Amino acid sequence: MKESYIFEYLNENEFKKLERSLKKYNMLAYKKMVFEFYPELKEGNFLGKMVSENVKENTKNYELKLPTDDLFVRVHGEVVLHYSVCENSHTVILDTITPESLLSEGHRQELQAYKGVMISKANQDKDKFKINLLNMLQNGD
Repeated sequence: MKESYIFEYLNENEFKKLERSLKKYNMLAYKKMVFEFYPELKEGNFLGKMVSENVKENTKNYELKLPTDDLFVRVHGEVVLHYSVCENSHTVILDTITPESLLSEGHRQELQAYKGVMISKANQDKDKFKINLLNMLQNGD
């Protein structure tokens, strides 16, 4: 029988905060991550793009893009799960989920939505400008 991989965390408290925020604000990405991607990772099927490899320690770092709304991607960027794999100890180390600043802010306080997209309170005007600009470009076509 094939040995399964174990999950560990670089910083478990911070990762769980980001995970809960992702669950609240982007349920599709959360469901895909928990019910499809996590079981695959435990079986040893490493998804996403390998970004670096440390031959000395036998570890590989991966980035896995999670599904999300196109307008959200244009305003805040891709939702990406960063993780590392240690082949020797059969361990998957969950690092972080980006956009980290938006998700951690969403954990601390309630985020507002503007035209269906979550906006940061710290960059509220900038996010609204991006959303309006993208809507104007989309409607102008």
